[in-house]
Amino acid sequence: MVELETPRGTARAHLHPADAPRAALVLGHGAGGGVTAPDLVAATAAALAVDVTVALVEQPYRVAGRRSPAPAPQLDTAWLAVVEQLGAGALSGLPLLVGGRSSGARVACRTAGAAGAVGVICLAFPLRPPGRESAPSRLPELEEVTVPTLVVQGEGDPFGMPPSSRLRTVVAVPGNHSLRAAAPVREAVQDWLSQQL
Repeated sequence: MVELETPRGTARAHLHPADAPRAALVLGHGAGGGVTAPDLVAATAAALAVDVTVALVEQPYRVAGRRSPAPAPQLDTAWLAVVEQLGAGALSGLPLLVGGRSSGARVACRTAGAAGAVGVICLAFPLRPPGRESAPSRLPELEEVTVPTLVVQGEGDPFGMPPSSRLRTVVAVPGNHSLRAAAPVREAVQDWLSQQL
């Protein structure tokens, strides 16, 4: 675990190095959760199985002990600062993939271009808040991504199911927004990574 200073405070990166890494995957957590969420653990195992080093990033608000997430611009600023430092340090020289679960997936999508990512992995992308049909869709955040993208979504996710597109693979797995079934998540991530690398 390394602590990294950002314009929004101290972040943490939990590093899981592959023995002979071919790429690096930086993953962020959901709004109210941490880096031990079942789907993040499953994605980490999947990446390591195909020689991809993983960094699980805790946003500064979580490191500071707050449960409520910071506003999107602050999350994005902190995330980019972490990715830049990791890219210059522990992940130097490796092709970079970014991603996360729920809120972390949104951050990764919004910043993929600025981060220089070659791919994005979204776990439980929150397309639209449940029960708020009038709320704007977050699909534009996915549509802005110009590199290959994987979305792993629970079949019963109340936030909805994003559509596939030319660059976006959507895999529906058993479960809801929490994605607690580790095996299907791991399989989806591992298969996609194997095709990309």
